Amino acid sequence: MTAELVFTRRFCMGHRLITGSSEKCAIPHGHNEYVKVTLRPVEETRLDGHQNMILPFAEAKTRWHDFVDNSLDHALQLSEHDPLLAWFRAHEPERARRIVVTPGDPTTEVMAALLLAKLTAILADQGSSLRVHALELEETPTNTVRLTGDPAFYLPQVSRAPQECWWNRADMSISDV
Repeated sequence: MTAELVFTRRFCMGHRLITGSSEKCAIPHGHNEYVKVTLRPVEETRLDGHQNMILPFAEAKTRWHDFVDNSLDHALQLSEHDPLLAWFRAHEPERARRIVVTPGDPTTEVMAALLLAKLTAILADQGSSLRVHALELEETPTNTVRLTGDPAFYLPQVSRAPQECWWNRADMSISDV
């Protein structure tokens, strides 16, 4: 038997893919995305007959929802190699803080891996009795990426140390710029 807590959160985002996936996706555009996380206890336990919770929902989801609502929602997702990033830094530096910077194109696949790593870091920082079992990122009603396991397996190689990457930190950051 396995008990799971499942939370879904909606956010709006914009991005563009500049490395040749399609000309249509190279133009900045947006999606209304849903991120669904499945959490499992680190150790299975029987409900106690009193509180009867694995963990109070608010305790399990508050920091994650804060990150989604205040860092991801209405953010622009750009590759660290996208010339638009340099433009924002030069001309609108105050808005550059609202840009999610990704290693390579900000595809649904890489965003799912980055978010899986971020939530893993948040739970570890909280000393949570829960771990991430799965993360699903729905870009459109017909396109969803679902990841399970260690996020490091999916993440692209980067030249920075892991603790220097925003996705491995339990803070509310969305870039390292």
